[in-house]
Amino acid sequence: MQKPIIMRPAYRYGAMTPWGGSKLKTVFGKDIPDERTGEALEISAIKGLESKSEDGRTLTEILSSGGAEIWGSEVKPPFPLLLKFIDAREDLSVQVHPNDEYSGRVEGKLGKTEAWHILSCDEGAQLVYGILPGTTPEMLRKASYEGAAIEKYLRRVTVHAGETYFIPAGMVHAIGKGILLYEIQQSSDVTYRFYDYGRKDKNGNERELHREKALDVTDLSLALDAVKPTKTPIAGGSAETLVDCDIFTLTRLDIDGNAEIAECPKAFRFLSVLSDMRLAGEDYSELLPKGTSVFIPAGCGKLTLSGKGFALVSAPKTR
Repeated sequence: MQKPIIMRPAYRYGAMTPWGGSKLKTVFGKDIPDERTGEALEISAIKGLESKSEDGRTLTEILSSGGAEIWGSEVKPPFPLLLKFIDAREDLSVQVHPNDEYSGRVEGKLGKTEAWHILSCDEGAQLVYGILPGTTPEMLRKASYEGAAIEKYLRRVTVHAGETYFIPAGMVHAIGKGILLYEIQQSSDVTYRFYDYGRKDKNGNERELHREKALDVTDLSLALDAVKPTKTPIAGGSAETLVDCDIFTLTRLDIDGNAEIAECPKAFRFLSVLSDMRLAGEDYSELLPKGTSVFIPAGCGKLTLSGKGFALVSAPKTR
């Protein structure tokens, strides 16, 4: 019988995330390496940015230690998902991600579809969430080469804690300042930047932009709204399916007592607790502090999550 594995994140920080802040420390108590830490890669198999178990094993080492008992009967390599917490002290670059076909052909990697669950935000905080209707490819191309001119074509939405936003490949997007969020995405580091507000590093250099590739993959028809989930009562609380796409599922568990997490031999899962909770199973019991993420191998039996608050569960999509 497999057991849940508490994971320790890798971080992107400093010059890699000039827009990052310190909330990963102040909110979750994480040992961030810099006051500009934008990302905690909670469960990651990205080379050079792998998360590790408490005993020091990388996620790749964990995955190679077993077959279907770890991965699940319906999940095959390459490892499909990546989980992050993101702290945006300032605006992130305006960007877009390719789909699997384009990214595989051009970059030799998976594409990137993702979803965000807003954990907290300043009043009035916004996302760039698509391009305004009526914008043509020619208009977007011209504006993208004029820098700030692109801003007049960006569709902005005001966000609130508890909302979820789905970002399919091809959708132009950017996290705005003052937002702390949970991100589930394909296991890919491919990002094409349109615009980065003219930010410069200590040497006066701007970050690289990728306008032509970004224009190649942008889908101007994508203009979605926040997810509208429906709660389902469960013993010990309620469950909401936030995203159910062809790549992953994302579920929110609101818990007041003891909630069961059923067995799932088809696929591994990620669990992140956003309040102090206890996770227990056969010969297993661990107190999980707020902000802890757990890799749940497919061979785990039934688990129980106890406490008061909420948790997020994500998994690769299976049949």
